[in-house]
Amino acid sequence: MIQLLRLLAIVALTLGMSGAAFAHTGQGAAFSFSSGFFHPFGGLDHILAMVAVGLLAAQLGGRALWLVPGTFVTVMALAAAAGVAGLPLPGTEYGILLSIIAISLPVALALGMSVALAMALVGVFAIFHGQEHGAALPAAAMAAPYIAGFALATALIHVVGISFGVALGRLAVGRPALRMAAGTIALAGFILAAV
Repeated sequence: MIQLLRLLAIVALTLGMSGAAFAHTGQGAAFSFSSGFFHPFGGLDHILAMVAVGLLAAQLGGRALWLVPGTFVTVMALAAAAGVAGLPLPGTEYGILLSIIAISLPVALALGMSVALAMALVGVFAIFHGQEHGAALPAAAMAAPYIAGFALATALIHVVGISFGVALGRLAVGRPALRMAAGTIALAGFILAAV
C-alpha cells in the first residue's frame, strides 16, 4: 500500500507540474490538469467526503478497497462531463454537504453494509461532487484535462483515507478508533451544514 501511495504521489506531482502543457490561451487557461488536480485540496467539504469514502472502503475491506473509491471516481467524472454539457442538478451544495454525513455515519455506526450498497451510496453522492466540478467550468475551458486532474486528486485522497483506515484497523483499538474517526468527520459535516 505504501509503494502504491508513493507511486501515485510521484505521478500526481509529475502531471501537476505539467499543467502548462494542457493550458490554452483565453478563458480556459485557468482550467488545466494542474488546476483540476489542486482544486479538491482547496475545499474542506470535498476532502472530508473523500476521506470518508476511504474509511468506508477500509472498514469493509477486500474488494471494497478498490470498488468503493473506484465507483466514486468513475461516477464523479461522468457527472462532471454532464455538468460541462449543461445538464442541471439542483441542490449540489446540499448534496455535497450531505455526502460527508451520509458516507461517514455508516462507518461510525459500524452498519456493516454490503459492498454493493456502499458502491451505490458513494455513487449517488459522487453525482453531486462531479456536477459541481463540471458546472463550474466555463464553456471555453478544456474539460478533459481538468476532470482528469480532479479525478486523480480525488483518488489520492481516497488512498489517504483507506491507508488511515487500514492503519487504524491494525491497532489494538482499531475498530473503535476507525469508528471515532468517521464520527468526527460526520460531526464536521453537521457543523459545515449548519454554517
